[in-house]
Amino acid sequence: MSVHLRDVREPDLDTVLALNNGAGAAILPLDAAGLRYFFEQADYFRVAEIEGEIAGFLIALREDAGYASSNFRWFHERYARFVYIDRVVIGDGYRRHGLGRVFYSDVQSYAEAHAPVLACEVFLEPRDDVAMLFHGTRGFNEVGQQAMPENGRRVCLLAKQLECHAFVCETYPRGLPAQPWLATRARTHIEWPRAATGGA
Repeated sequence: MSVHLRDVREPDLDTVLALNNGAGAAILPLDAAGLRYFFEQADYFRVAEIEGEIAGFLIALREDAGYASSNFRWFHERYARFVYIDRVVIGDGYRRHGLGRVFYSDVQSYAEAHAPVLACEVFLEPRDDVAMLFHGTRGFNEVGQQAMPENGRRVCLLAKQLECHAFVCETYPRGLPAQPWLATRARTHIEWPRAATGGA
């Protein structure tokens, strides 16, 4: 099975929306406008193709994205710089083939070049022990919990310190090499005043 990761394209959006909304309780539903926001604003939005079919996707944003999610804002209030994984979805027919590990390895490679922290959350209601174990074995640690104001669901907030980021900053102080896997997607920047500063 050959897996190809690439940036999302506009014709992919209907398929991505169907994957998202068919993923069950572990993924918050999206409407077309919500997905359009990610298409226009997300720093990292890649899909996995297998034999020409979209098998899954991962969306991540950096600290300046202006995203209104309460979980994103939790990290924004505590960390000066981070990459936040908003969602990762694998289609039903492609689960248990290691695509989650492929996506996380790829987004970590991207994040290490841009920030010292990779962040995400896992739902605790209902508790998802498989997701907690997956993140724990990949070096994520719990840094907090909250009940989301949007829906009251409790989440575990996870962060992974990216030790390689210091090396990147020291080695490439004038900018990163021009490589596609390091590049941030073009997006329209939205200014969003910080509620607090500090953190990693």
